[in-house]
Amino acid sequence: MIETIWFLVVGGLLILMGLASSTFKRLPISTAMCYLAIGVAMGPGAANLLKLDLTTDATVLRRITEVAMLVSLFAIGLRLRVPPTDRLWFLPVRLGLVAMVLTVAALTLFAAYALGLSWGPALLLAAMLAPTDPVLAHDVQVETPGDIDMLRFSLTGEGGLNDGIALPFALLGIAVCRFETTPGEALHWDFALQAVWGIAGALAIGWLLGAVSVRLVAYLRTRHGQALGPEGFYALGLIALSYGVAELLHTYAFLAVFAAGLSMRRVEQKTSGGKSAREAVGNIDADDVGAAAADPERAHAFMAERVHGFTIELERIAEVAIMLIVGAVLATMWRDLFTWQAGALIVALFFVLRPAAVEASLIGSRAAGPQRRLMSWFGIRGVGSFYYLLYALEHAPHDVAAPLAPLVVATIAASVIVHGITATPLMNRYQRARKDA
Repeated sequence: MIETIWFLVVGGLLILMGLASSTFKRLPISTAMCYLAIGVAMGPGAANLLKLDLTTDATVLRRITEVAMLVSLFAIGLRLRVPPTDRLWFLPVRLGLVAMVLTVAALTLFAAYALGLSWGPALLLAAMLAPTDPVLAHDVQVETPGDIDMLRFSLTGEGGLNDGIALPFALLGIAVCRFETTPGEALHWDFALQAVWGIAGALAIGWLLGAVSVRLVAYLRTRHGQALGPEGFYALGLIALSYGVAELLHTYAFLAVFAAGLSMRRVEQKTSGGKSAREAVGNIDADDVGAAAADPERAHAFMAERVHGFTIELERIAEVAIMLIVGAVLATMWRDLFTWQAGALIVALFFVLRPAAVEASLIGSRAAGPQRRLMSWFGIRGVGSFYYLLYALEHAPHDVAAPLAPLVVATIAASVIVHGITATPLMNRYQRARKDA
């Protein structure tokens, strides 16, 4: 009976959200807010259909969340249709690297001195909450490949970069926690070299695999009329291959998958010339799909657009799954969320620490005042923070990581609600101002 109810709930939810998707674009409500509320209703205390325990279910939940992150990061890479040498990349790099490092430092100090945490848990909490979200931020991200709006491009690129760059800080936080509980475990100075290799190696691996795979498929299609299979298989295969090679070579897999998406889009951009991807593909009849895929002038654009459409759908499904999970977890521990520590952390992060870090990272940039303020505000916390919480519950001492869970879950819930309410009106106002200008 429980399985039947699950089918009814999930089926009804997906159809309802599909029908209402255009309506949500006009309302100050995000789809993530709805999924979160439904997850709470499905959790203990209400329908009691979804019972989750962060401690015992951490490994399974972490793997589900990891898959969602990988799909979203690959999709983000495909959206950013800008050469890597373009000056526009300076802003997302500043946000994804400089602002995140500053946020980690500020959050660590705040957690240590204001919340009373020791240095290990303070750094671990900062590493969990520093990365912005690549899954839930689609309302403020690049809408179509080729969109070079400075605000949207910067927030999109930031989400693609900092979810991988946050890993060394999480690892360092776990190491400090272990050192504090077991002083015999020394901290090694080669950690910094490992972090540099993890970032640089991942970007190189993802870029190489993305370029080689798309060129190979295009070659087989245009020269031999082969490899005309479904693009979704290539997308999932490239994501899995980038992840596996990155892990095998001890680099950061999130960055590798993001770079693979960037590389696939870059190959398409170079072969399409001055045309947009959709212009390069052109109009395709239902009976002409195979010919379009094998056309030398359209093969790369056709593949990139089909893969992009496939990953967008997967990203939406991942959002549903993760927000239902977070909602159920929220329903389980809601009594632990209403503390002064959680309230102080949320206010400090949203209104002080994130804006200060962004403003400092953008000194001397071309971003205008309204763009800076919106970049400061839309530091959405969600799936990335949830992933690092689960990672910490797996690898850090339990008595250190478990007390941090209510703080992280409370911040995620607050971000989903507050940023979800403000995204539509603020972005509409921003678009109107751009048109007037």
